[in-house]
Amino acid sequence: MTTQLARPAVDGHVPRSVLRRLSKTRLGTRLADARPAMTAPILPLWLACLTAVAAGVALADGFPGTDIWPLTLLGVALLLLGLVGRSWGGALLVGLVGGITFWGSLIYWLTLYLGPVPWLGLAIVEAVFFAAGAVAIGVVYRYADAVWPTRLGRLGILPVVVAGLWTAREAITAVAPEGGFSWGRVAFSQSQGPFASLVAYLGISGLSFALVWFVAFALQLAREGRASAVGRVTLAVAAAAALLVIPAWAAPTQGTTRIAAVQGNTKSGLLDRVEAGDNLNAHITETLALEGQSVDMVVWPENASDVDPEANAVAAQDLDFVSGIMKAPLVVGTIAERDGKSYNTSLLWENGQVADYYDKRHPVPFAEYMPARSFFHALAPSLVDMVTRDYQVGTTDTVMNVNGVIAGISICFDITDDQAVSSMVNDGAQVILAQTNNADFGQTDENLQQLAIARLRAIETGRSVVNISTVGHSAIIAPDGSTIDSIAPYQPGAMVDDVPLSTTTTPATLFGKGIELLVSGLGVAGLVLALVAAGRIRRTRRAATQPAQPAAPVE
Repeated sequence: MTTQLARPAVDGHVPRSVLRRLSKTRLGTRLADARPAMTAPILPLWLACLTAVAAGVALADGFPGTDIWPLTLLGVALLLLGLVGRSWGGALLVGLVGGITFWGSLIYWLTLYLGPVPWLGLAIVEAVFFAAGAVAIGVVYRYADAVWPTRLGRLGILPVVVAGLWTAREAITAVAPEGGFSWGRVAFSQSQGPFASLVAYLGISGLSFALVWFVAFALQLAREGRASAVGRVTLAVAAAAALLVIPAWAAPTQGTTRIAAVQGNTKSGLLDRVEAGDNLNAHITETLALEGQSVDMVVWPENASDVDPEANAVAAQDLDFVSGIMKAPLVVGTIAERDGKSYNTSLLWENGQVADYYDKRHPVPFAEYMPARSFFHALAPSLVDMVTRDYQVGTTDTVMNVNGVIAGISICFDITDDQAVSSMVNDGAQVILAQTNNADFGQTDENLQQLAIARLRAIETGRSVVNISTVGHSAIIAPDGSTIDSIAPYQPGAMVDDVPLSTTTTPATLFGKGIELLVSGLGVAGLVLALVAAGRIRRTRRAATQPAQPAAPVE
């Protein structure tokens, strides 16, 4: 006679009463082993989506111009809270909601002159990457109890993996697609906060990692039911203190150079209708007002000379005249044509000619060049036709010898590019000249956000940064991140200051890329372990639901 056990349907959540009744059977043992391996969500999906909206708003408000830096940490916490225990589909939805809210809020300045299409397109693309990162974090949270079942694993390893995955997603979107868009990294919200000095040790990715790790660690502490409330608070405070007690990097300087940085307050936006030479004349006018002042160099912003002096004799004569009056070389932003190709260029003009030049390394897609032009032209011809040139990616070195000073050159979004900044330091830059043209964004948060990035770059590299714009915000920033001088936005003027020089090597310039690869690798390794655990659990459950082989008949 053959006896076979009846088995309940298994949907991944077997009632404990059933498990107790089956506890002495092989099936019951397998189900009991598998059931606790998946973490249950803290929030229902509908509430997690609402929390993701709040997370996106908080993240965006941590950046300039709201600039309430603790809101960035709150935003990270709210998003992670909604991802705990989520299936991949739920994590994807939560990530999309949070990503679209965050990016839609952060870069709303794109709509000022260009309308909703570029803004919405960029926000959606970035939100997709944001959501992919959320899925990875959600998978790790869902299977964390199977991979790291101990308290040490949950508190010591899990936050590192979560922060590593967040950092990896930021690092990927900083370089891809089409050169990347490195704008919304957690670290970039901290220029006015107490953690800003850490960027000199850790770099941008390292600072993002440290902040997300702290939030993930605090969240895990809150979830630890066995620990006392006092103990959990003590550990959270100790973690914050460990980040805050690190002293600011003492960036030594070696002498100064006297720089005149000129803001012409020009109509230099994409849609501005001006006569050729208007921008050049505006910067000439403001520079001549400085006649009689002794300076070592004069710096004009991106596109300050809207006429290429290499191709126009009158413009060349104008630069000769200004350089002669100031008795100093000029660093001038212009548009250059070489061999039928266009470049966004910074020229070093002295002794009646171009002594050196730098071509922008990070031209902006859909603004300075049009990827797949024919395809996008069919979708939005009027917008595509606004991009009349396709600027080439620069291949020059990143520094110029300006009157004996090695100056690193950055044009607009170059300042967001880790590799471009690293190249300036490696090429021997003693000061960074960050030329930019913010006229397309008016008096929006874009100007402030870019200035915040420049401030963090000063701290990261231990070098002064001269952030000079056509319309503002223009400022000279010391190696410690403090402001030496500034010009009010949308006012013509100039800053003339003795700017500290430095050849220091900060830990970030030495190890920043390595830190990024290390923490990202730890995150990916943790994700792989979680995926392996997920596969094991699925196989266990599949085996548990298979009909048992009939017992051998008893003779």
